[in-house]
Amino acid sequence: MAKRKHPFDTVKRSIIKATIFRILTIITDTVIVLALTHRYDLAIGFVVLTNLASTLLYYAHERVWSYLPWGRSERN
Repeated sequence: MAKRKHPFDTVKRSIIKATIFRILTIITDTVIVLALTHRYDLAIGFVVLTNLASTLLYYAHERVWSYLPWGRSERN
């Protein structure tokens, strides 16, 4: 099997990165919406919907970027 000129991130790596990033945004979004509305139901609904959509979008974004050689260098 030929070695790729530009290494790709694995699917597992992309999923882990997306998950960690989502945890941080869930905490931030919850605090902000709760501070603005003082309503747990709105905070939870907002956080669930927006973070599900954002996670899927971020994952797709990472997978597209993993195919682009721009900005990568080979390490010896």
